[in-house]
Amino acid sequence: MNLLHIDSSISGQQSVSRQLTASIVAHLKGTTPNLEITYRDIVATPIPHLSPALHKRKSQALSESKVVDIQATSSQLDSKTRQLEQDFEIVTKALREFLAADIVVLGAPMYNFAIPSQLKAWIDCFTEPGQTFRYTEQGVEGLCADKRIIVASSRGGLYTAPSPMAELDHQERYLTSLFSFIGVSDITFVRVEGVNQGGEQRQRSLSAALAKIATLRVA
Repeated sequence: MNLLHIDSSISGQQSVSRQLTASIVAHLKGTTPNLEITYRDIVATPIPHLSPALHKRKSQALSESKVVDIQATSSQLDSKTRQLEQDFEIVTKALREFLAADIVVLGAPMYNFAIPSQLKAWIDCFTEPGQTFRYTEQGVEGLCADKRIIVASSRGGLYTAPSPMAELDHQERYLTSLFSFIGVSDITFVRVEGVNQGGEQRQRSLSAALAKIATLRVA
């Protein structure tokens, strides 16, 4: 069983979402000793945003093989710049990590009603036709039905219905739509809201989230 742990908050040790992902992973590891964990901090080591050259090289590689071989494709890039080669290897590795994961524990704070740009760049690595979804005569078919996603969500305000701010939630709504699009039906949100509304609200929401974590199971 492979678990992929992703952190995307820029807040370092003050980050609520990082605290949640660490707690989730520690809990799941404690209940499943043979869990293989891969960790990626996409703030400390950013995923490159797509550029025309990177998109072209990525599309070419994906058309050649369903699972990209980093070493093999890198050797084909002698005529490209060193930076393009490095960027290509990073996004390819991120794709392979996602494809190999049975469970993804994703730290996703809300920034300006949506997700961090670092997180969007990571998502762009694996949202690829032929890899995580495909087009058929009947429409789009997701290829990730066997994956489980656990999202550690942190929000400065209150955005869960019936809050009047609910319509501004382009964070959890986007992630739900995205993962559903690629076939994931097992999506769990562990949420801390009202982080910026004072110590009592923050602690109450955090305590509820930690209690929910204690009930999580690998399967």
